[in-house]
Parts: sequence; C-alpha cells; structure tokens
Amino acid sequence: MINMEPKHFLCAVNDGVATISLDHPERKNPLSFDSYAELRDWFRALVYCEDVKAVVFAPNGGNFSSGGDVHDIIGPLTRMSMKELLEFTRMTGDLVKAIVNCGKPVIAAIDGVCVGAGAIIAMASDLRIATPEAKTAFLFTRVGLAGCDMGACAILPRIIGQGRAAELLYTGRSMSAEEGANWGFHNKVVPADKLLEEAQAWAVRIVAGPNFGHMMTKTMLAQEWSMSIEQAIEAEAQAQAICMQTADFTRAYEAFVNKEKPLFEGD
Repeated sequence: MINMEPKHFLCAVNDGVATISLDHPERKNPLSFDSYAELRDWFRALVYCEDVKAVVFAPNGGNFSSGGDVHDIIGPLTRMSMKELLEFTRMTGDLVKAIVNCGKPVIAAIDGVCVGAGAIIAMASDLRIATPEAKTAFLFTRVGLAGCDMGACAILPRIIGQGRAAELLYTGRSMSAEEGANWGFHNKVVPADKLLEEAQAWAVRIVAGPNFGHMMTKTMLAQEWSMSIEQAIEAEAQAQAICMQTADFTRAYEAFVNKEKPLFEGD
C-alpha cells in the first residue's frame, strides 16, 4: 500500500489524483537524501496503488524545487568515497526510473525556481504546466559536474531537441517559461493563481478516461525509445490488442451506439 502520509514531502489524494510537493518553501524546496529516497519508494509503490490514477507534482510557496540541498547533500558528497557516490547517483537515477515506470500520468506544475534535480523531476513528468515566473535550469555544470545527470542527456533532447538541450546542459542557464513553451518543454503557461487549478483539472480529465489504457500509453512512451519503428509498431499492436479486451473498450462502444458519454472504470 502506498504511504499517503510521507515524512519528507506533502501528499494529498482526492478523487484519484495525488497532489505532492516538497516541504521546505522557506528554502525553495530543496531535495535531501531522505526526500530523494522516499519519493523513489513512493513512485515505485504507485504501480500497485489503485486509489491513485494520476499525480500532480506541485510547487510550494511559489517555487517548484531548488534541487539538491547545498548543505545537506552537496557538502557531504565532497567527503564521500567513490562507492558511496555511485550509490547516491544510482539512487537519484532510480527516482527518475520510478516516475517513468509508475504506470500513472504525472503532471508537473512549475512555478518559480525549478533547477537541478527539480528540473529533472519536471523533465521526467509526462506533462508540464508552468507560470510566467517559472525558471528551469539544469545547473550541474555550474557546480563542476557534467550535464548528464539522472537521464538528462537521454530525455531532455527528446523533449526540446538535441541542440537546445545541449545549450542548457553545457551552460546551466535558465530556460524561461516562454522558451519552455516555444520549445515544447511546457505544455501550457498559465498565471500563478491558476496553476494548481489547471494542473488538477488536467489530472481529473485524465482520471475520467480509460486508466488501464493510460498505463499502457505511458509504458509504450517509455519503452519505444529503444525500439526500431518495426518493433514499436508490433509492440503497439500487442498493447492495443490487450486494451481491446478490457471492459472499458466495450463500455466505450456501447456508449457510442447509445449516443452517451462513456464512463470508464479502468478495467
């Protein structure tokens, strides 16, 4: 069973939508060792949770996340052994894997600062809605590291293109909300006072759809990155044949015949 009362981030579930956010607005919501691990475990458990059908990763206090905490994470990393460092970097990568493989659509609602690992969480989400004040930056080179962190060199170019991704990953500069929208990183830009309302409305709309079908869509979006076109077409044929055996497919047909709106139940 998924933990609806985590210790290191906020979580509320209503009508199948889990709204989560980091819980240190006074410091622009940095990630700690504990919050990384708990988020990883929470998204892993989400695969088996029938009560949650979509996730909104929300800001808190006007900011999304300032990334890894300078004092709680970056300082201790400078004193770790290679083995300990690899354990940490694999753990942070496992958070991205958990988001991608959780089986539920994830919407990032981005406001204010969204940098470092915070930008990675937004990148790993399925959909991104931002405010005009959102500033997204992959800061890794700014702290003497490579831009290839937590899957950034694999995922970001697929969203905004190789050249644009290379610019952001080499320079560490901020991507404005306008750039993000023009480049396809943000699906929509809305005023700050409408952000959470809009993100949750998108989530509610998704939850009202065929949730087994959504799970298959998310699975195929992730798996087809490493497939040839021929393999992808065959994989989608199999996925669609499976969905055609669901009761939701039959309900949709019967509703169409009766000129009604289908009511999906996810089975």
